Amino acid sequence: MSPFIDVDINQKNARVVLGRARDASPARRTSARPQRTTVLPRHRLRSRRLPDLDVYRAHVRRGIEAGAAAVFACCGTGEFHALTPEEFATCVRAAVDETAGRVPVVAGVGYGTALAVRYAGLAEAAGADGLLAMPPYLVVAGQEGLLRHYRELAAATGLPVIVYQRDNAVLTPATAVELARTEGIIGLKDGLGDLDLMQRIVSAVRTEAPGDFLYFNGLPTAEQTQLAYAAIGVPLYSSAVFCFAPEIALAFHRALATGDEATAHRLLDGFYRPFVELRAQGRGYAVSLVKAGVRLRGLDVGEVRPPLHEPAEEHVKQLAQLIDRGYALLEEGE
Repeated sequence: MSPFIDVDINQKNARVVLGRARDASPARRTSARPQRTTVLPRHRLRSRRLPDLDVYRAHVRRGIEAGAAAVFACCGTGEFHALTPEEFATCVRAAVDETAGRVPVVAGVGYGTALAVRYAGLAEAAGADGLLAMPPYLVVAGQEGLLRHYRELAAATGLPVIVYQRDNAVLTPATAVELARTEGIIGLKDGLGDLDLMQRIVSAVRTEAPGDFLYFNGLPTAEQTQLAYAAIGVPLYSSAVFCFAPEIALAFHRALATGDEATAHRLLDGFYRPFVELRAQGRGYAVSLVKAGVRLRGLDVGEVRPPLHEPAEEHVKQLAQLIDRGYALLEEGE
């Protein structure tokens, strides 16, 4: 197993955004906007199922060399749920050491409030530049409880926090406004996919808490929906595809940035849509299929940890064919 990194393709000025002081008010938020992708590193298991840090570092290094602007370490695709606190701290520190200040490192935190605060402390001690706050564990909380959870987390750390909306953490526009007014909370990553709700959140924050609150498309294969997200005011996204096919991910991002609809549509139709349909063939494939892709590209990051499972052999074969197809599409556009 090798802890995975998520790549943020968009963050040209990510260090400015993630490195600012926790007490920066919304009115003083920087106008920096990400312009590149982020990487989500994977890890491989050694004996006794310990993460293989050499492989992990290699994946981080490959991502940076390929053009990643930020590293999301030990988050969703990086199997945060499967790591012990000690493994988490070790992997975040390895990502920080490998990046060597070249790009910021955002670490995942989660579970209940007390544990989220503990993980935040571990990430801060390891040198992370920011936090991705994943949904609380198990319970379906009301808006008041969610707001209290994220505010207590932000108050307990000196790192800026991005809230991850998905699963059991779904915000109303009013709650999003309160989060945008909270010192230390700098953005919202959406993994829910409700465009109507996101449009209302963006509108509410824009009118009631104006500033430079950041929005990320955090769906499992964000490229598939990014044209729609960008249209409602969500210009940023993280790319899981970058983890195993960075050239494809970057080509799509460039197409979006330059208005090259022909290239964007060619990649959507010939690569991303088939990939999303393949990903839908198994539960947990948003993680395990991406990890299989990294292995196919020559880096042995091992298998996923339970309760996730490995993709079927036939699905891995289809993935290999699809990756080849994606690179062929790049050649067609040259």
